[in-house]
Amino acid sequence: MAASAGLVPRAEPEEMTTETPGQDGGVARPPTRVKPNLDAFGYVGIDAVLEQMRRKAMKQGFEFNIMVVGQSGLGKSTLVNTLFKSPVSRKSCTPNHEEKIPKTVEIKSVSHVIEEKGVKMKLTVIDTPGFGDQINNNNCWEPVLKYINDQYEKYLAEEVNITRKKVIPDSRVHCCIYFIPATGHSLRLLDIEFMKRLGKVVNIVPVIAKSDTLTLEERQAFKKKIREQLETQGISIYPHKEHDEDEEDRSVNNKIRELMPFAVVGSDKDYLVNGRKTLGRKTKWGIIEIENVAHCEFSQLRELLIRSHTQDLKEVTSCVHYEGYRVLRLSEGGKDVASVNGLAGKEQLA
Repeated sequence: MAASAGLVPRAEPEEMTTETPGQDGGVARPPTRVKPNLDAFGYVGIDAVLEQMRRKAMKQGFEFNIMVVGQSGLGKSTLVNTLFKSPVSRKSCTPNHEEKIPKTVEIKSVSHVIEEKGVKMKLTVIDTPGFGDQINNNNCWEPVLKYINDQYEKYLAEEVNITRKKVIPDSRVHCCIYFIPATGHSLRLLDIEFMKRLGKVVNIVPVIAKSDTLTLEERQAFKKKIREQLETQGISIYPHKEHDEDEEDRSVNNKIRELMPFAVVGSDKDYLVNGRKTLGRKTKWGIIEIENVAHCEFSQLRELLIRSHTQDLKEVTSCVHYEGYRVLRLSEGGKDVASVNGLAGKEQLA
């Protein structure tokens, strides 16, 4: 069809792929690419599916479950509040909160619905008070591992129901931020054991907490030492090299991996710096700007978790970690979940 006068013809869509079924139960031929004949039939409208998906996603909203793990006093609550610029941590939601170190590791979660520019997200923050705070930290990761497995089990139970819900509630942990104390030396045995065990079942993003206690030289040396230890111990952290889909992903993720672990500082207080308000921490020597990349790597962490890799974190959780659990669980039949996904075996830790 000839284009009408004054109208700009639409750009040609990309080639479509069609499948030809096999005959008499034979193997189907490989898909062939077919280019729509715009002159004969006009615009097809395949690209409109993106807008349909966007509208549906906007109606349903999104779920994101984030876990923070580390000993008391490392600024876990403050960092989470800083990430989402809202009082979303467990401590912030508890009036007259007084933190008492529990005798055992506890798992506590709090959920919020936050909205930005019409996009709604149900955010669940899972805290682990008591982790690493005891004199004897033997197997203190077990309650955390059990909680993660329990969420997989809960999702699996809904999935195998004869009458399933249209949308299964997703309480699976999409990301675990692990807080490393800024000692400047090396990872503790507790850090190594936790990440080695949990890295197989959840996306771990390690951060150096309160990194402003280190000089820039100490920080770089500490980060390098940690990366070497992670590689030596065979610890898998997010983003995983084996899950890079193409060269573009590999290039982006390599830059992220080079920054690991993120040296972060958290703060929920505003200060005036050069005539503008900014989140920061005030010291005798000046103000540490949280979002200034020259001061810390908080901005890179937020970019990874919220702005660039949120959906990928959810997909890796669903397609890799949960799928691995599902295969093990169903192949083991009615076997106790504790022995299915990493809870068997005891370690002694000082």
